[in-house]
Amino acid sequence: MAAHASSWTYHNPVAVTFGAGCLAQLGSRVAKRQAVVVTFPEAAGLGLHERLARILGERLRGFVADIAPNPDVAELRALYADFWREYRDCETVVAVGGGSALDTAKALVVGTADGEFTGLEASLAAGRSYVPHHAKALITIPTTAGTGSEVTPWATVWDRGAHRKYSLHLRETWPEAALVDPDLTMTLPASVTLQSGLDALSHALESIWNVNANPVSDALAVSAARAMMATLPALMQDLGDAGLRARASQAALQAGLAFSNTKTALAHSLSYEMTLRYGLPHGIACSFTLPLVLERARGRDAARDATLAQVFDCPLADAGDRLRAFLESLGVSPRFEAYGVDASESTRMIADALEGPRGRNFIGA
Repeated sequence: MAAHASSWTYHNPVAVTFGAGCLAQLGSRVAKRQAVVVTFPEAAGLGLHERLARILGERLRGFVADIAPNPDVAELRALYADFWREYRDCETVVAVGGGSALDTAKALVVGTADGEFTGLEASLAAGRSYVPHHAKALITIPTTAGTGSEVTPWATVWDRGAHRKYSLHLRETWPEAALVDPDLTMTLPASVTLQSGLDALSHALESIWNVNANPVSDALAVSAARAMMATLPALMQDLGDAGLRARASQAALQAGLAFSNTKTALAHSLSYEMTLRYGLPHGIACSFTLPLVLERARGRDAARDATLAQVFDCPLADAGDRLRAFLESLGVSPRFEAYGVDASESTRMIADALEGPRGRNFIGA
């Protein structure tokens, strides 16, 4: 399939509200329904439990906060069973947090017949679609500027025991609505700010060098990539700047809206093994190869080159070096060997990644 074909479709059913303070609109979005909040362990200490309880009042059924980073099937089995035993009759899940909290919530809203995770897990392992017996409405509230999960149907589920990564994506895992409140990112530490921002940059670029690109995803991706490259270095120097936080949140949202239609590509395909085998945080794992992937993409498709050229304030032939300098200025090495991967191993990893589902979305596959 040629990238950017003359016939295309863009679809995203998520009702998005963006702006500082828009968390206050959660009550009207939940309306008269009962809700359970799925969030991250530190949320209570940051005052989020109290704020959410105040907004939801008697509609709040409880909190699920024992969420582990990068949800693994071993952890999800018990969490899922407890969730469906306690909240089977609750209509709505409000997911508040970064990618791990939002991905966990997407796995929880899809109900099996017996309330156990094993049926859903078996479908993921076999690569089959799953028809839920029950499903809850999902409202997403990101607290990082990077995941994009608030406006996509995808959830990443890991099986570290089997060294595998699964992608859950069903009609029922599309959020009903997303509230993107940049104020919620103000307390993020430098490490998470950096990883989140680079994840968003990767989402944007990956949706451009993609066989599923279309004019709407391109417009969103170019805007997101330019904004994140301009904003992230300044934000890392001033984590308390509300204006920079808002710009980063909007860029991450735009990147999410872009790859919600294209999916990701080669850089993300490479990232999964880097996370599973080498323990690299996702935001670094999916971004340190961006210069390498850009140079593989350049020259493959004239329309893709023209779109990529809109991202960089330099000739496209120099964009790989520009990206390397950008990453290095943030303390991120763009070289495999910096993470303990030698030349022969990185060559093998690239070949394998090109054969993966996300790798096949790459225009150079």
